[in-house]
Amino acid sequence: MLQSSEAFVGNAAKGMADAGLQRALARAKPQFAKKRQAAVDRLPEFEALRDVAAGIKDHVIGNLDYYLGVYADAVARSGGVVHWCSTAEDARAAVLQICRDAGAKRVTKGKSMVTEEIGLNDYLEANGLEPVETDLGEYILQLRREPPSHIIGPAFHLNREQWEESFRAHHKDLNPERVFHERRDILTEARGILREKFLTADVGITGANFLIAETGSSVIVTNEGNGDLTQTLPRVHVVVTSIEKVVPNVEDCLALLRVLARSATGQDMSVYTTFSTGGRQVGDLDGPEEYHVVLLDNGRSGMVGTEFQEMLRCIRCAACMNHCPVYGAVGGHAYGATYPGPMGAVLTPMLQGIESAGHLPNASTFCGKCESVCPVKIPLPKLMRHWREREFERHLQPAAMRYGLGFWAWFAKRPAMYRLGTRAAAWGLGLLGRKRGFFSTLPLARGWTGTRDFPAPEGDTFFAKYAEFVRNK
Repeated sequence: MLQSSEAFVGNAAKGMADAGLQRALARAKPQFAKKRQAAVDRLPEFEALRDVAAGIKDHVIGNLDYYLGVYADAVARSGGVVHWCSTAEDARAAVLQICRDAGAKRVTKGKSMVTEEIGLNDYLEANGLEPVETDLGEYILQLRREPPSHIIGPAFHLNREQWEESFRAHHKDLNPERVFHERRDILTEARGILREKFLTADVGITGANFLIAETGSSVIVTNEGNGDLTQTLPRVHVVVTSIEKVVPNVEDCLALLRVLARSATGQDMSVYTTFSTGGRQVGDLDGPEEYHVVLLDNGRSGMVGTEFQEMLRCIRCAACMNHCPVYGAVGGHAYGATYPGPMGAVLTPMLQGIESAGHLPNASTFCGKCESVCPVKIPLPKLMRHWREREFERHLQPAAMRYGLGFWAWFAKRPAMYRLGTRAAAWGLGLLGRKRGFFSTLPLARGWTGTRDFPAPEGDTFFAKYAEFVRNK
């Protein structure tokens, strides 16, 4: 299981030293970025759509109470039930009660990060139920008792041999001498195992990418079709999701879908986009008898009206982590939280508290790539900076860091002295490092020189170079 976010530094070091993880990251991560760019290039209006998508989310967040009310009324008209849950504990209890009322023993699950957030699987198991993950990535992680390392590619960190090893260890009724000739063989075996689970489940649980206020519909996007089987075969369908997923109407949902798959997997649209509205109606050939929506707050309403409100735009595409140099170096498990990468660096301190999650907003180069690829234009570096400010205000950073920042600020407020000091430092370091061209160790810079050499300065400072450029322009 995950360690706490407080262990980020140690987790990151382990991640960088893990040869298997580094191989998986090097193989898979660049593909996300390439596919996204190709999808964007095929759609000339993509940048305009980002503005539209951000506007839709801002409008909803500004009127969240209204749209949640409209949504709940529409769900009730379709025969469904909304369960309002302030905390993770409330949401877990609501799901358990639904399962008990249905006499459930086995529960199939489509992919859902909110159920990961509330720790639903462990809770159901502790109360005598059998939850079965049906997304292929989530299924292998359930076998291995590992949490996801990525929000759309949960088994992002595993290599093929680890999949084969886990299948052999857990599918003991199958031929132990079988050979997995290609990845398709792994998929075929999983389908064979899961088919019986689908057919015998009493309750199906899915997440929701969007909730449509006008119709009371939940929307999921998948590439495997497991979500459709999860919500149509069992007698009871439970949607576990969070309050910010609501959108006004179908047209707004479609606009967001146009940027979601392109940003996430580089597809124009996911293979399956499924709208569910209530339970089975008269004349329907299939579908659940009962439809429930467990709607989680868990601190989100407290973000409205604060400097972190823009984080509620997030549509969980993972583009930010797919382009993040820090995530790409350490992997998702290093973050010690349900949501890794830049979006997790903003959201996790809200869920866990900055006292325990303070490392995460500091785990950024502030290169800005996350903001530049976000389909709803969330200013993630700015939001991480706000968390750093709160951390500083509460004296949560190490004393050396605080004193160092104070020392730097004293000089930065005195431009002439700052320019003189930096010029002297650059000249001195350049002189001392002239022979080798770098420093393998430096006082007050062990965080840098512990993993890489520090280049010796060459020439003048940026300020001096810029002043010369302006003079010669």
